[in-house]
Amino acid sequence: QVQLIESGGGLVQTGESVRLSCAASGRTFSSAAAGWFRQAPGKEREVVAAISRGGSSTYYADSVKGRFSISRDNAKNMVYLQMNSLKPEDTAVYYCAATSTAPFNRTPRSSSEYNYWGQGTQVTVSS
Repeated sequence: QVQLIESGGGLVQTGESVRLSCAASGRTFSSAAAGWFRQAPGKEREVVAAISRGGSSTYYADSVKGRFSISRDNAKNMVYLQMNSLKPEDTAVYYCAATSTAPFNRTPRSSSEYNYWGQGTQVTVSS
């Protein structure tokens, strides 16, 4: 069992940076792939970034490639999403997710592949 708690969201201006953190509980977190998703009002939840169990593989959605960076610290049971050069279209609720069923180097990209979810944190980017 893994529990996830996100933090770090807030209101920022266009072009600024924010780092989201996801604290995981549970001894199995180091064997779980992790991802960040977001959901804007009236839109479906979409993957932003994913990271493999050991952290050696990462995936980014085209819309955030080059601006966002996902990382993890398994010793601290933490996953991070560094978001730079933020745009108004990045405004959304951001969710941390984890899955214990992904193979070692896999970066799951579909929400259906994840079985643990955080409660979400709001990021609002003003123009």
